[in-house]
Amino acid sequence: MPTTTPASPLWSAIHVLIFFFRLPIFLSFAGFYFLFLHHLPLPLVARKLLLWGIMGIPGIWWIDLQIDGVKRGSLSQQPPSRVPHPRSVIAANFTSPVDALYLAAIFDPIFTVSYPTTRRVRRIGLLRAVLMALSSSQFAPPPPSDDNTLADLLARCPDRVIAVFPECATTNGKGIMPLSPSLATVPSDVAIFPVSMRYTPPDIATPVPGAWLAFLWKLLSRPTHWIRVRIAEGTYNTSLATNGGAPASGAGTQNVDGEITPEEQRLLDRVAEALARLGRAKRVGLTLADKKAFVDVWKRGKK
Repeated sequence: MPTTTPASPLWSAIHVLIFFFRLPIFLSFAGFYFLFLHHLPLPLVARKLLLWGIMGIPGIWWIDLQIDGVKRGSLSQQPPSRVPHPRSVIAANFTSPVDALYLAAIFDPIFTVSYPTTRRVRRIGLLRAVLMALSSSQFAPPPPSDDNTLADLLARCPDRVIAVFPECATTNGKGIMPLSPSLATVPSDVAIFPVSMRYTPPDIATPVPGAWLAFLWKLLSRPTHWIRVRIAEGTYNTSLATNGGAPASGAGTQNVDGEITPEEQRLLDRVAEALARLGRAKRVGLTLADKKAFVDVWKRGKK
């Protein structure tokens, strides 16, 4: 269910003023970026600054970034291999449209859509990744023209980070759903970094599809938002070697729709446990179909 933070009548009036002041600025800036600037060959630094501008309008200023096992104040002393880097994979929890904006502003990754019953993924752009947070969950695999695995994308784009939302749907941040088997195609020499993002206040989590007005209200009416980001140590996929799978640099498209092997499940469990630990959440057995049924019942109860 969505999370709400109660406010006094005075603060409610202030929130209304803040919302109507920010709304036209935010819509104009975000619309101009995604409809025009996003398609221009801008330098990466300029693109990231524009994304920070989009997040700055609703007051997303404070980012608490911490690497698992690294003391505060020593982040700059860590080697590049301790954070997501080119030819690595981000496995992030999925709670809000802001998730994709933040990842794009920091790591400039290639975004993908994962599915609960296949190892195939679909490559998407930033705008689609943002919209996906409030879209209905997709159960079906991608069309043949968009058929990829993470191994395919890594082989074609070795200079980029790949971002995966393996839960396949948004949550309220209090639980980690079963993960997609798409991670099982990552080559054994590629690091998978679990990344947890939590928000304070937690209102901008969007577990209910289609709630755009509620999301904009919660995003734009509060003075500031705080993001707590935790990055776990990279984990590696040993299931390919165990299963006699594809070489580290090549394919991963064989048996993409087959059953998950015990070795692959252990990989998914390691990533899910890391996400739960970083986000102080619990692993839940709620599948994508279960979530859809629950949301349908919850919506009927709200009418």
